[in-house]
Amino acid sequence: MNAVTPLYLHKLPLLNEMFGVLNSGKHLNRLTDHRLWAELEREREPYEMLFGALGYTLRIDERGFAWFHFDEASSNVSKTTKQLALVFMLVFEFQADAGLNLGRFPDWLIDAKLINAVVEKNRLLLEAESLGEADQIDQLLKTATNYGFAMVDGNCWRLLPAVFRYLDRFEELARSREPLDDRPNLSVGEDEE
Repeated sequence: MNAVTPLYLHKLPLLNEMFGVLNSGKHLNRLTDHRLWAELEREREPYEMLFGALGYTLRIDERGFAWFHFDEASSNVSKTTKQLALVFMLVFEFQADAGLNLGRFPDWLIDAKLINAVVEKNRLLLEAESLGEADQIDQLLKTATNYGFAMVDGNCWRLLPAVFRYLDRFEELARSREPLDDRPNLSVGEDEE
């Protein structure tokens, strides 16, 4: 016989607020949602159990963010998600070229100078995604704040730990590519005549 662990909802005073944040598609971040994050750390198991019973998969990354994970086909990826992936990838590439540690991205300030440099370097690619102007990227970063990927810091932006989801994927893709020298030669050889 399975023992059922009782769930005491009165021990989860921030349940309604936490569910509202996560169910809206936003990431909960240690850096910006201090009160909710502390509650989640304190009552992690009951939240995971309750949300699981409701049909939600709560993912908690130890680097400081949590979200409801949905298994959905890649064809359902929204235009905004694609645009965010592109902008984050280009910012990471730009910063890597400058010698910065990609894992330290929460420390970076994304200011107008950086945005303009990224736009100038990648104008054609960004124009193809309707992001060829700096103000379009600013607008996208405003949208990123709604999902817990960025926050305003004065006249700049700061990327939040939830962006690790994108960085992890970029690094995974980079590792999966074979070096050109290791690819098989697909041209017709002399011995095949």
